[in-house]
Amino acid sequence: MDYIIQAIVSFFASVCFGVIFNAPFRKLLYCGVVGMISWLIYFMLTDVYSFDVIHASFASALFVGICAHMLAKRLRVPMMIFNVSGIIPLVPGGTSYNAMRSLMENNFTMGVQHSARVFMIAGAIAMGIVFAEVLIQVTRNMIAKRKKRLGQNPL
Repeated sequence: MDYIIQAIVSFFASVCFGVIFNAPFRKLLYCGVVGMISWLIYFMLTDVYSFDVIHASFASALFVGICAHMLAKRLRVPMMIFNVSGIIPLVPGGTSYNAMRSLMENNFTMGVQHSARVFMIAGAIAMGIVFAEVLIQVTRNMIAKRKKRLGQNPL
């Protein structure tokens, strides 16, 4: 039951951010599905498999990057529509709040710890998206070289 609630809430959060970022109306369903699946991957990795939050964020962002690229190519829209909507559930808002709260309460040790965690999670999300793009480019180049070597017209 917990997974169903998590899926519904993350779907609507992703769709709402798609609306805020002016995603085309017909693409909002895809934005919601990408965000929902990315959150379920994150939630499953942290809850069931006891992954660290940083590793789970990287894996989820990698999924978002790959899906965003495939959907953008298929639906002929910019990748950013799906990237932004897909990573919104992964953003460490609660940890950011705790970092600022600790710093405002002059608890600098906890503030620095929370801030470092926020930066590591944000870096993992960015690295996941960049790694997905690199993976797609390398795969595309390998396919083009193979087709060229076999005498076919590349892409």
